[in-house]
Amino acid sequence: MICQVKALEKRMDKYEIAEEKRNTLVSELIQSIAGIDLNTSYSPDISRNIIEELEKHSLISDPYKTEKEESNREMLARYDGFQEMVNQAPDPFDTALRLAIAGNIIDFGPTHHFDVWQTIDRVMSSDFAIDDSDQLRKEIKKAKSVLYLGDNCGEVVLDKLFLETIQHPNVIFSVRERAILNDVTLEEAEEVGIPQVAELISNGDHAPSTLLHRVSPEFKAIYDSADLIISKGMGNYEGLMDQNDPRLFSLLMIKCPVIGKKIGAQKGDFVIKRSAYC
Repeated sequence: MICQVKALEKRMDKYEIAEEKRNTLVSELIQSIAGIDLNTSYSPDISRNIIEELEKHSLISDPYKTEKEESNREMLARYDGFQEMVNQAPDPFDTALRLAIAGNIIDFGPTHHFDVWQTIDRVMSSDFAIDDSDQLRKEIKKAKSVLYLGDNCGEVVLDKLFLETIQHPNVIFSVRERAILNDVTLEEAEEVGIPQVAELISNGDHAPSTLLHRVSPEFKAIYDSADLIISKGMGNYEGLMDQNDPRLFSLLMIKCPVIGKKIGAQKGDFVIKRSAYC
């Protein structure tokens, strides 16, 4: 809730909201946020609603376009180096998984200060605060179908490397229906080559998450039928954290102490968590 209020000024800047509209709009949005029942609402749902309201007062449809392009371009430029790290590693699965989680630091949300390279160094030498990676490895081998829930641009390049490493024959990779924050859409996922390693689909919604009450019926049918679901990032975790589903694994870096408390880890920790145990 506090993060949403703190993010308002920055988001208004990004959407170039006229100065004469700002005070009224801020007042309306804060009242709206204050009236939210936190027991029944998800933070990504709130973000979606706030951004929809900002879009009504702006001519800008994709304010993070430049950042998204830059983060994808920067990560693609280093793809060969990342690939070499994986290929030379004693355990390529573990290294590719760690790189994919390190990529989760790339975020232009409310707290958008990050150092990708420092995070990569740290994730390579750190223990996971919650580590269900052995179970994930086993479930990938068993699964006939894998649904991979994409998160942010830049990060998606390392998701591709992970999928290239596991070489599963039936992966579906989902993205947002249209631009919101720096979340990956069909266009950006195609540009970095996701269709080379997975079938690419939209989840039918543009919340910065996977909200099962908002996704398209087509996506929901795929979600329900998947043998294994890999959820990347804190946004997807927030939308699915109440699911009690042994098929669901969350891969993320904790960026918020509230989510850390919910998941049982600290801000800055790396997590691979199974939603429920068989």
